[in-house]
Amino acid sequence: MPLTALVVDDEPLAREGLRELLAKDSEISSVWEARDGREAVAAIRGSHPDLVLLDVQMPEVDGFEVVRRIGAERMPAVVFVTAHDRYAIQAFEISALDYLLKPVIEERFVKALARAKSRIRSAFATDANPQIISLLESLASPRRYLQRLAVRSAGKTVLVNVEEIDWIGGAENYVELHAGRANHLLHVRMSALETSLDPASFLRVHRSIIVNLERIRALQPAAHGDYVITLRDGTQLKSGRTYAERLQELTSNPF
Repeated sequence: MPLTALVVDDEPLAREGLRELLAKDSEISSVWEARDGREAVAAIRGSHPDLVLLDVQMPEVDGFEVVRRIGAERMPAVVFVTAHDRYAIQAFEISALDYLLKPVIEERFVKALARAKSRIRSAFATDANPQIISLLESLASPRRYLQRLAVRSAGKTVLVNVEEIDWIGGAENYVELHAGRANHLLHVRMSALETSLDPASFLRVHRSIIVNLERIRALQPAAHGDYVITLRDGTQLKSGRTYAERLQELTSNPF
């Protein structure tokens, strides 16, 4: 079954790049373009594309506003495209919606397109609407993140401001907070702590490492897609390969 696609982006080069990637798929019969959010709303209402590649950051009417104006329950299958909005990325992941990071890597694009086509051709296509609603709700009601942690040690409680933390190491049900010359042990799972930290400030780079983005001085590619991360104080940490895409975002400028 041939499919139609709509590419929405205010940058001509970005639209061209996505068109070229879509052209490599024989199942995509037609590709339309929209230069901004208003054109996107008109195109979705008028042409009813099967798939929308929707840029998040656009002036005046951004990608989320396009969804609001169309209505989540009436949206076609959508893959969001974003440059550097870490809060939006977390919202996509929580809602189990697909997204692409700019600059778009072909390998990642192919995977996202395959998942989108699978959704379109199955009953799951209609199940995406509650996910989009969940996305909009999470964006409309941003959660509050931890500002400090209470660490108990030697019969006293030490309050550690999260902004003072350089990086966090995990081991089983404990994490170790590295803050300057001080280290603090906290009884909490790594996954629970990660969801409580602001993703605009902290990034998980390994199953047992979370880094304060403000402390990163340099990134050096290593074998198998890993990175060696050098912090301002000279500490070196190695990322895990499953976190490579998030680190690639840090190595690219959004323009």
